[in-house]
Amino acid sequence: MDKVPTPAPENDLVFLGWGILGVIILSIGFMFFAPSVPSIQNIPYSQFLQEINSGKVEEVTLSNQQIVGTYRQNAVPPNQRFKTIPVPDPNLLPILQRNGVTFDGSVESTGFGSGIAWPIVILSILGLGWLFSRKSSPEKGFMSFSKSGARLSMGPGENKTTFADVAGVDEAKQELLEVVEFLRNPKKFTRLGGKVPKGILLIGPPGTGKTLIARALAGEAGVPFFSIGGSAFVEMFVGVGSARVRDLFEQAKAQAPCIIFIDELDAIGKSRGNNPMMSNDEREQTLNQLLSEMDGFNPSENVIVIAATNRPDSLDQALLRPGRFDRQVLVDRPDRQGRLAVLRLHAQKVSLGETVDFELLAAETMGFAGADLANLVNEAALLAARRDAPAVEMKDLNEALERLIAGLQKIGRVLNQQERVTVAYHEVGHAIVGSSVLGSNPLRKISIIPRGHQALGYTLQLPQEDRHLLTRTELFGQLATLLGGRAAEDLMFNGEVSTGAANDLAKVTELAEQMVTQLGMSHDLGNVCYLREGRNFLEDGTERRKTSEATAQMIDRAIRDLVDEAYDQAMANLRQNHTLLEEMAQSLLTHECLEGPNLEQFLKQIKRPSLPANLAYS
Repeated sequence: MDKVPTPAPENDLVFLGWGILGVIILSIGFMFFAPSVPSIQNIPYSQFLQEINSGKVEEVTLSNQQIVGTYRQNAVPPNQRFKTIPVPDPNLLPILQRNGVTFDGSVESTGFGSGIAWPIVILSILGLGWLFSRKSSPEKGFMSFSKSGARLSMGPGENKTTFADVAGVDEAKQELLEVVEFLRNPKKFTRLGGKVPKGILLIGPPGTGKTLIARALAGEAGVPFFSIGGSAFVEMFVGVGSARVRDLFEQAKAQAPCIIFIDELDAIGKSRGNNPMMSNDEREQTLNQLLSEMDGFNPSENVIVIAATNRPDSLDQALLRPGRFDRQVLVDRPDRQGRLAVLRLHAQKVSLGETVDFELLAAETMGFAGADLANLVNEAALLAARRDAPAVEMKDLNEALERLIAGLQKIGRVLNQQERVTVAYHEVGHAIVGSSVLGSNPLRKISIIPRGHQALGYTLQLPQEDRHLLTRTELFGQLATLLGGRAAEDLMFNGEVSTGAANDLAKVTELAEQMVTQLGMSHDLGNVCYLREGRNFLEDGTERRKTSEATAQMIDRAIRDLVDEAYDQAMANLRQNHTLLEEMAQSLLTHECLEGPNLEQFLKQIKRPSLPANLAYS
């Protein structure tokens, strides 16, 4: 005989919740749609006596609060109800008897809604609130909103992510390995009088693996690990954030030795300003409670706080002082060897073909974060699956790389013949200038197939090595390369240029302004930085310092002169390769794409003129 399954308690709570909700709806509906009591006319007591003496009143109901009566049928209006305020009058009852008016002392109900429906609604809403609190946290009840809600991991059995799953950030891993070792063997560090930092702040650009490292730490440490997002402390109710902070640290102290991880710390740790219009008392109270809890740590409790943020510039200075987040660990974008390790790590679960060359791919993905590389491998796997291939080949990885850099191919976007010719000369102009000046990355591919939102064509140049320093000549070569497309249109169409260079001009202006105002590469302005230092060291500064009007004019003139010189250099290179420009453009119009041996054959014919002497330093 089959055993009848017992309904789950959660299902009972669901049914109870729907029942309470139905009672609320019915009660509100009854209050609004139940038959209403007929309207009652208010009259003064003197008029009430006159109506009785004139024989118009049929019956009345007496009480201490009011007198309610009904007119006779022959009155105008007939059967109309009225009420009046009673006054001490010993002659009232004899008057009623003399005029044949029926009277009693009962009080009529004025309606069900005001007496019973509202209490039912209020009690039902309270019951529904209690039900939801039990549903979310049965053991905490109605006051569960003051609990932290941190996710507790008790060790490797619950978290299978370890440092073996993290690549490209070896320095950060080493810093956190010391934390793991301290929790396992604290005497090794304390025997010489040293103290392990109370807090470690992981900082770095988005996608570099800060949260992944924290998860790996939970798997390696073998101690309780509390993880929570900074936004979980933010609440509309005053005092809830600080209460959750207290609850989190109380739980952590009870489980010591343990680790607390707070993701996106800037959600509650933003700097407290003096502007009352921008202040948030609840957030500041939460921050103050966090500071207080970190100050109250006893070193013997072995509770370590680790937090992550990509906006260290916005954090309050009180968080960053020694004794709180003592150590800051930069989780930066990986270098070439790091990228190679990340690619191999994410490719372990992917079937790879013999043509895959991760060494080349790591060289061509300079500036990619770990999340970008993971997405690259995944996109390549999806592309290979789309063509029903048995394994991921290098062409799938190359196509995925182009999709991430330039966007998705828009094969359905059809250009007219004049637009195709313009785009072809524009892209070939980039390619010839970029291959004939210093400072440009090797040319990989030229295409006039639209990609992304606005790109009608693209010239793909990928680096072969990581670069950390660039000379003025190399930066000048990048300016000329960016202007090569506009120069080609100017040369081939007798000055009739198009809107296709809008993005190039924006990049040129930004780079030229950095060279003049930030890098001191203008002879007239000298070795002076005219940009304020970026508040976030992960980003470039964008705000100019206050300067005189004359200096501002000199800066604008120097930027314009630098761009004009780069444009003249691009035009000179294209004139020297005029025949090759036409041949490459015609081949591109025919094939829509130039790469591999076909492209190399053209690049070997490029004449590379030297830079003019006056451009050595201007």
